[in-house]
Amino acid sequence: MQLSIAIGTTLDMAQILGQGDRHLRWLRDLVPVSLSARGSNIRISGEAQAVSHAAAVLAELQKLIQRNVHIDREQITALVQQFASLETAAPTAELLDVTAQGRIIEARTPGQKRYLEAIFAHDLVVCTGPAGTGKTYLAVATAVSLLRRNQIRRIVLVRPAVEAGEKLGFLPGDLQAKVNPYLRPLIDALHDMMPYEHIKRFMANDVIELAPLAYMRGRTLNDAIIIMDEAQNTTPAQMLMFLTRLGERSRMIVTGDPTQVDLEPGQQSGLDDAVHRLRRVRGVAHVQLEASDIVRHRLVQKIVDAYTPKPEAACFKP
Repeated sequence: MQLSIAIGTTLDMAQILGQGDRHLRWLRDLVPVSLSARGSNIRISGEAQAVSHAAAVLAELQKLIQRNVHIDREQITALVQQFASLETAAPTAELLDVTAQGRIIEARTPGQKRYLEAIFAHDLVVCTGPAGTGKTYLAVATAVSLLRRNQIRRIVLVRPAVEAGEKLGFLPGDLQAKVNPYLRPLIDALHDMMPYEHIKRFMANDVIELAPLAYMRGRTLNDAIIIMDEAQNTTPAQMLMFLTRLGERSRMIVTGDPTQVDLEPGQQSGLDDAVHRLRRVRGVAHVQLEASDIVRHRLVQKIVDAYTPKPEAACFKP
């Protein structure tokens, strides 16, 4: 496995590498990986667990350097010991063995922690909540982690082709060109977590599949993690069709924001319908994220609050 770590623009690459690249040499002595620096990136190669271990050390090293902590061999050794559990432990609700922009992806709010706990404990998870709460991002990170650990063989990313009344067939190009605009958020999440070359190879080998919801009919997906984004834009019939694609040794994650439905007026959202119908089904979990779980730009939470209907003040007659 290979992983490329991007060093933050506020840091001097020489500080990360150390004099004569000694920080990398010390890390290589302690963790069985190959390390090389090019431009503002550090490439790590080796077994998946060892690569995740080294990536976690480098992410923490950046934080220490930003705080002007002196880095020596003892400090590197302490960091390696701190993250040693990554080489043997499975990903958890607290910490995934996946990095994005040089940082280990982890639950950042209590709601996100409940979400990851549900994913690891259930074969089907429905997650609802406002924009910016990490519904899609954490689902994709979990899928990448399970793929790297050979716990699944495929990642299937699905989205309904519904955007402000636009129809899939009206877009130019082949199927891939048509679905790309709809699947862009899923692709962006993948690009944060995997090098482009890996994504391209996995897609060519059908390890990662991007597909519109309409192309799910008639399929059974085994040994896979299947993620449907923007599920509020499905009808109940489409949701039933999608949910019944779940095969042996597979997991399914359904995400959506019930406040952003783009269906035709009068159509019921399949997401709302599924939450109601499956609420007592064993093996299915529903996680509701709130505005307090928003982890995007600080203004996003305020924007969501501004657009959330407020209950009218009660009127009391004398």
